[in-house]
Amino acid sequence: MRDAAINLRARPEQRDIIDQAAQLLGKNRSDFMLEAACDRARSVLLDQVFFQLDAAKFREFTKLLDAPAAANQGLERLMAVRPVWSRKTAKS
Repeated sequence: MRDAAINLRARPEQRDIIDQAAQLLGKNRSDFMLEAACDRARSVLLDQVFFQLDAAKFREFTKLLDAPAAANQGLERLMAVRPVWSRKTAKS
């Protein structure tokens, strides 16, 4: 049961685009907005990572971060591929 109100003001064009997207998904405006807001909130929260290390472990951790990256052939192959959007196409 929903019993907490969330009120906000929007410009008509914002409301209209939200309504259009909600309709495409078969949802009402409130359900669409609540789902979108919760998805974004979860994403923000998951990006916040906290961990605690003692002094020795912290030195070890920073040493690993400061070390040069090891060779990674898979990554090198991936980075050598030109993206589709930057490839020249033949004109018809």
